[in-house]
Amino acid sequence: MERQLEATRMENNTSSCFLMERKTRVKINRKETMVAKLRKSCSCTPQKLKNFLMDFFPVLRWLPKYRCREYIWGDIMSGLVIGIILVPQAIAYSLLAGLKPIYSLYTSFFANIIYFLMGTSRHVSVGIFSLISLMVGQVVDRELLLNDNLSNTTAFNLTICYAIGFVSMYLSESVLDGFATGASLTILTAQVKYLIGIKIPRSQGHGMLVITWINIFRNISQANLCDVITSAICIVVLVTAKEIGDRYKHKLKFPLPTELVVIVVATLVSHYGKLNEVYASSVSGAIPTGFIPPKVPEFNLMLRVALDALPLAIVSFVFTVSLSEMFAKKYAYTIRANQEMFAVGFCNIIPSFFHSFATSAALAKTLVKTSTGCQTQISGVISAMVVLLVLLFLAPLFYSLQKCVLACIIIVSLRGALRKFRDVPARYYVNKVDTLVWVVTMSASALVSTEIGLLVGIVFSMLCIIVRTQRPRTALLGQIQDTSFYEDDLEYENLSTVPKVKIFRFEAPLYYANRNYFLKSLYRLTNLDPNLEAARRKKYEKKEKRHLKKGNHKTANGLGIGETTLQLVPKQIDFQALVVDCSSISFLDTTGVNTLKEILKDYKNLNISVLLACCNPSVIDSLKRGGYFGKDFGCMQEMLFYSIHNAVLFLVVPSCKISCLWWADATIIQGYKRTIKHKTSQL
Repeated sequence: MERQLEATRMENNTSSCFLMERKTRVKINRKETMVAKLRKSCSCTPQKLKNFLMDFFPVLRWLPKYRCREYIWGDIMSGLVIGIILVPQAIAYSLLAGLKPIYSLYTSFFANIIYFLMGTSRHVSVGIFSLISLMVGQVVDRELLLNDNLSNTTAFNLTICYAIGFVSMYLSESVLDGFATGASLTILTAQVKYLIGIKIPRSQGHGMLVITWINIFRNISQANLCDVITSAICIVVLVTAKEIGDRYKHKLKFPLPTELVVIVVATLVSHYGKLNEVYASSVSGAIPTGFIPPKVPEFNLMLRVALDALPLAIVSFVFTVSLSEMFAKKYAYTIRANQEMFAVGFCNIIPSFFHSFATSAALAKTLVKTSTGCQTQISGVISAMVVLLVLLFLAPLFYSLQKCVLACIIIVSLRGALRKFRDVPARYYVNKVDTLVWVVTMSASALVSTEIGLLVGIVFSMLCIIVRTQRPRTALLGQIQDTSFYEDDLEYENLSTVPKVKIFRFEAPLYYANRNYFLKSLYRLTNLDPNLEAARRKKYEKKEKRHLKKGNHKTANGLGIGETTLQLVPKQIDFQALVVDCSSISFLDTTGVNTLKEILKDYKNLNISVLLACCNPSVIDSLKRGGYFGKDFGCMQEMLFYSIHNAVLFLVVPSCKISCLWWADATIIQGYKRTIKHKTSQL
């Protein structure tokens, strides 16, 4: 195989040159490679088995190295605090999921144990999450209408594992934030009926938010005064405590257990005040103790909930990995995204046999863990023990707890997501397109449905990317005075134009979707459409031939025949060469290559040279395969340049035509190497 060399001139106003040699690509036998990988993966040795187990259960790696004296107190403290927070949240989020409180407690218990064994993050708190609970609740309500008895969410959880991680890489920060905010509005709406104690059917399908608010206002006269007063008091207490906690969080060693205090006090007041019997206030009811026997998934149900599991899987996986990466970066360690996928998947699969529902990492509880001294996932085990204590002994004590108190806890926990509305002006200032993505995703999630909102956000975000590449920035460049650098003539002042040369920049890949925009921008900025100019010239030539046939030796413009050629060059063409800055063109497809070949041909017909500068290797390879440089690449050294300045020097300084080479084949380059060596020795 011929090796090809690249020679360029150093841009420091010296005559020294250097050569760049393209590496020879070694052809890889894919069949042999696949066979070797398959043989390696199928082999089983004790060491390989050990590594597999330690990779699949990361706890086996870090637990033997656990620094007990250094870590234990922080883990115990954070575990206890999270366990105390988990209990009221688990009972509250059961309202969102449309399930009994016992199922939320099961979910919190099993998720913490499994993530302790399989997770790679030391700090994230995995368990119940308001957004996931809402999405589960929508499916549960639908299935209850179809099937009067939905005893567990086993099949739903099992289905999640197969979908987890799919298309998650397409979720941008704007999509996630918009989705979370829109879903928060839906969650808030779903809890209003508990706040004021009215009984309205749980809305299903699209437009749930609007329908729910219509039903609320229709039945507002049936509001329970006891629930309204209780809700008002609880919200004031919770919000005040949260604000105080946020203001003095640097002075507090651990966050105030406000939710637990509110639940204990409210339960005692409700029990001894007999609010359910006297004022008909809705209460949690009996919460059984112990564990319900495990049950095999209903595989027929999996087919019905498969589509519902997909958005749940995406949200669960993305939130968990995002939080894991964020805290791993903050505390200087690494996580493995693939292992996180397995960890979250098994946090959904195994508990599904024990009547749990979907789970994910939660930001609020993770922040609490880190602020209370968490060092490892030992804290998750401590939290699970607290939940286990409630499951075995304390659950019946919450019988008299009012549902409006649980609704208050949920609504106050949405403060962070709802505050995103305050960030809209700053977000708009930073990036208008990302703000539009946020607004569209939030609106679709709130006004249509959470699943549709997520899909709309992903599709709209991808469309925005396509539109950006379809209509990217284009510019004519001028030279920064006394330098070898070139910039946008409209963005910077005091730039010098290069006589008889136009330098065009296109800031996007060149492919089928933006081909027409590329050509229109080029023709507009250079003030020359070669196709129109060629047509004008043909028309002019026909007119001249008619004059000559009539025996008139003068042209239509009164010029002699020998002067006609000069008239063919239009006065508006003020350049003789075009340099295309390809530094922002990351790739070319077939249409892109053909577009460059087209402008090369069209401008050549007008005696205008076209040079390419700053091409990356993949673009060069695409041009070669597309035949841009001809069959033998003989003209390559006069068409392709390492920098814009090299191309300009090649055009305006004849003596630089040797030293400005970008590419030449091995045969041609030998003569240039001898010439360069000779010129350098004379300096």
